[in-house]
Amino acid sequence: MNASQQHLLDTYRAAQRGEAAPILPGAGTVSTAREIQGWLRFRTVVTAPTDRLPGRVARAVRRSAAALGLVQEAPARCR
Repeated sequence: MNASQQHLLDTYRAAQRGEAAPILPGAGTVSTAREIQGWLRFRTVVTAPTDRLPGRVARAVRRSAAALGLVQEAPARCR
């Protein structure tokens, strides 16, 4: 049974019992997507630049290269 069929069955049952009809499937999808997008934007603003993905990747590459002896490790910067 798909979501539309389940919704029709729930609507029928609610009508028989005199209850309010259930919300449509997917009614909150757009608002949920907007909330997630807003959260990601907020997290980007409050996250320190060195903790963002490009900074983490660059640090990992430098540490890996230093561990393999390909380059000398640069002095640590303030974090």
